[in-house]
Amino acid sequence: MFRRTIELKGHIVDSKVLPTVFEEVEKLGGEIFIEHSVIGKKKEDYSYLIMEVSAQSQEILNDVLNVVEKLGANVLNESKVVLEPAPRDGVFPEGFYSSTNLPTFVWHNDNWIKVENMEMDCAIVLEESSVPRAFCVPISRVKKDQLIVVGKTGVKVLAIDVNADKEVFSFMGSEVSSEKPKNLVIKDIALQMESIKRRNGKILFVLGPAVIHTGAGVWVEKLIENNYLDIIFAGNAVATHDVENAFFGTSLGICLKSGKCIHEGHSHHLRAINRIRAAGSMEEAVSRGILTRGLMYTMIKHKTQYVLAGSIRDDGPMPEVITDVIKAQEAMRSKLDGVEMVIMLSSMLHAIATGNILPASIKTICVDINPAVVTKLADRGSLQTVGLVSDVEWFLRQLTEHLGIDTKN
Repeated sequence: MFRRTIELKGHIVDSKVLPTVFEEVEKLGGEIFIEHSVIGKKKEDYSYLIMEVSAQSQEILNDVLNVVEKLGANVLNESKVVLEPAPRDGVFPEGFYSSTNLPTFVWHNDNWIKVENMEMDCAIVLEESSVPRAFCVPISRVKKDQLIVVGKTGVKVLAIDVNADKEVFSFMGSEVSSEKPKNLVIKDIALQMESIKRRNGKILFVLGPAVIHTGAGVWVEKLIENNYLDIIFAGNAVATHDVENAFFGTSLGICLKSGKCIHEGHSHHLRAINRIRAAGSMEEAVSRGILTRGLMYTMIKHKTQYVLAGSIRDDGPMPEVITDVIKAQEAMRSKLDGVEMVIMLSSMLHAIATGNILPASIKTICVDINPAVVTKLADRGSLQTVGLVSDVEWFLRQLTEHLGIDTKN
């Protein structure tokens, strides 16, 4: 296909210019893809669209461009993307284009090529072949002589619309009233989850240890059992304290039923780690009937995909924890194919780490009792994030109820 980008601006709706452009392009055998649009809300407001027009041949495309120019469209000049080879493994050339997480295109061989695997703070590699392709690569993964996009020439980034309701909600206190639409937000999340699962999309949860400490692990288990959860990202603490609860009924030495501090409970998490390490792994402990309940047990039994990324403060860690951070990043990236929604629960460390590798097209919700966590993601570039300042146990219980799952058993 041969493609060019055009822009239309002015009173293009009420003057019938926009529908006429579509009609004429289709009549000539071309196609139109709207890349960006701002439609005026009032009669006196201007509208603005950026569109890609394409055709099967350059001749047809030329005819299309001649017609749309007569209708008032501007054909945008394109400059070929600048490429330089990586000087060695793990090093970008000076002046490399630093990527965002927004939809991005590069102009090459008279075509806009969509960049695959969008991720912020990477470079763009262009592979020249019969069908050229462009994709993001982190600095740790670049190979010598790969062609890297340098500068901003020939690079096009599409903005995402920021809706008025995509703001950080602060719901302090325990009172729930009609003036605090927290339940409406959770209901909307549940409806989106149902829609995603109907089309076989994937949902990813990022969990912090507060999910276990608050007794909320049971609600995550119910989501797994009802096929609403496909992938989990977490750290050593989530697995450790979940297994501690399974063996001893405590989390950080606190009984989750009574809320009381248990004698010698401070050692329970270490004893849980030791018991699993003796078995070889959590999966082996499940197989041998050593681990018989809890979130990790449910994940393993239902074959839920998971990545446990370690940190320098970890005890143990559990055998499945990936202690090499670069390998952990790669494992997380490998699980993103098909993911349409990410819900981050009470983990600043893992939430930010996940946000850094997500394209802006993935719906992202961050739930934390600390307002700083739910704002930090947007501050660091994950502009698609919707934040909820809320107790994580309450959120998960309400979400489970809105999904029609029995919360009494």
